[in-house]
Amino acid sequence: MFEFSTGQTVYIACGVTDLRKSFSGLAAIVKLKFKLDPYSKCIFAFCNRNRSLIKLLQWDGSGLWLHTKRLDRGSFKWPNHPDEVKQVSVRELGWLTQGLTVNQNSAFSEHHPTIII
Repeated sequence: MFEFSTGQTVYIACGVTDLRKSFSGLAAIVKLKFKLDPYSKCIFAFCNRNRSLIKLLQWDGSGLWLHTKRLDRGSFKWPNHPDEVKQVSVRELGWLTQGLTVNQNSAFSEHHPTIII
């Protein structure tokens, strides 16, 4: 499993993406279709038609990373809203890569504790 900092912004491309595309093709989708900067410190996630493959595109300041996960059995529970990009947390992306839905109602909500002095 991947490990990213919890404060990172993650965008998922809902629906189907042609994952024959690599660095340039996915960066073009981010830039032209979603009007976002592929060279920001964000993670962009894409899924194929049969939901057995996920690609994550990430800029680290000196180059692009392309992370890939392919399932041998089963499928990812990927949101199916074509032409939509959705901002999620790193935690929610982790759920997606583990075969769960992005909305886990029974999970504890994330919050920052306050210190009472």
